[in-house]
Amino acid sequence: MPVWLSAGLWGLLGASSLVLGAALAYLATMPRWANASIMSFGCGVLISAVAYDLLEDGYQEGGIWPIVVGALVGSIAYAAADYLVSARGGHHRKQSGRQQEQAGKGGGIAIAIGSLLDGIPESVVLGLSLLGGKGVSVAMFAAIFLSNFPEGLSSAVGMRNAGRSAGYIFGLWLSIAVLSGLSALVGAAFLRGASPQLIASVNAVAAGALLTMLVNTMIPEAIGEEQKLTGVLVVIGLLVAFSLSETGS
Repeated sequence: MPVWLSAGLWGLLGASSLVLGAALAYLATMPRWANASIMSFGCGVLISAVAYDLLEDGYQEGGIWPIVVGALVGSIAYAAADYLVSARGGHHRKQSGRQQEQAGKGGGIAIAIGSLLDGIPESVVLGLSLLGGKGVSVAMFAAIFLSNFPEGLSSAVGMRNAGRSAGYIFGLWLSIAVLSGLSALVGAAFLRGASPQLIASVNAVAAGALLTMLVNTMIPEAIGEEQKLTGVLVVIGLLVAFSLSETGS
């Protein structure tokens, strides 16, 4: 199978948890503490995956400056785009309380755009991880899957309570999953054969965007109703991801 096609399938699989979360929202009611717990664990996994699979590996391949410049560019670009999306109703896309329901009344498209904004750097990273010949990063895939699942669930609940149809909601999340897969495919196709410095820079841009996304959107929901256990779950997630990275290398 061509690398670019494999990358696209991995990107699609990582984003599929958005659809699974939306489906669960229709089959059962998930308490906020469970949603916040998954998000907390996902935060830890994502921190570890970004630090070791993107920044540390990128530093080994390309040196310090591609990492520093790339991460700052990614962070600033994400923050600017997130500000624009949030101003149009997408600020609560990862939250599961009544604010999500209120956002769903008029911000469905903004929520979708915000979710795609979160998903593009994730998917590109998955695609690029295949270019080194080591296979997809298990820790990064787990981080992406875990962070997408509660997002799809909570957003679907808000949109459903706001009167959105099942066809609208599932069509929205399926479209985002497909676009995420295409992002991974395009990233792998265009950067195949690129220099280690360039790939390190692109990974650093994604790392900066992902860390900014984590602070702006994931941590507020992770704190949620689990304030006493959030830190513990983050540490557990980080250690699990770190162990996967080390044993898989």
